[in-house]
Amino acid sequence: MQFALSTGALLLIATACIIAAGCMLTSQQPAGSGNAGTPSLDNSVALPAPRIAGSVSVEEALAARRSVREYAKAPLPLSGLSQLLWAAQGITDPAGLRTAPSAGALYPLEVYVACGNVSGLSPGVYHYLPQSHALEKSIDHDVRDDLYRSALRQPAIRDAPAVILIAADYNRTIRKYGERGARYVHMEAGHASENVYLQAYALGIGTVAIGAFDDRSVQSVLGLPQNEVPLYLMPVGKARM
Repeated sequence: MQFALSTGALLLIATACIIAAGCMLTSQQPAGSGNAGTPSLDNSVALPAPRIAGSVSVEEALAARRSVREYAKAPLPLSGLSQLLWAAQGITDPAGLRTAPSAGALYPLEVYVACGNVSGLSPGVYHYLPQSHALEKSIDHDVRDDLYRSALRQPAIRDAPAVILIAADYNRTIRKYGERGARYVHMEAGHASENVYLQAYALGIGTVAIGAFDDRSVQSVLGLPQNEVPLYLMPVGKARM
């Protein structure tokens, strides 16, 4: 049996199809495709695109870089945090190569940031995602006081607007290089830390590399996976004048 559809019915069906297609396209929008600093539905935050040219030479940064342990109360710009995270572990090649050299290009490092006073970013703990140059929020409150206690009460941890953590999954490197792989991981962490130092100076931001802390306590405060070991804490912010 055949039925003839009226013109009005055909228009209703076409409209429904258009609405459904629009909903499907919206739901498939990639994470972090909105404005930088705005959380998406999957709890990720797109970061401003990193710059690959600046006004400070490598030689100047090497000569002038110093550790900064006292910070102003001014917020850290999101663009500055973005640039520091990119300097630590950002992608610099379509093949996935990064700003810091890695034995076998295995990249055992994971970078987190504990934020308390960053423009356009709510307080909490975020995991840096190099592939998408984005942050994934894992804790939704300011943990700097707890981190300060875990780091032998060093004021820089409490007072800086944000603290970058460099952690490592040793297994990624040891699987290929055996026990010597642990040495390669430590070398790589040093590369990443120095990148942060030099980039910070170029941006007018201060930082200091801190290694004195209780590993298990830091893991607990930041909610790190059991296979990731904290290696560096690097508070970042404007130096107090």
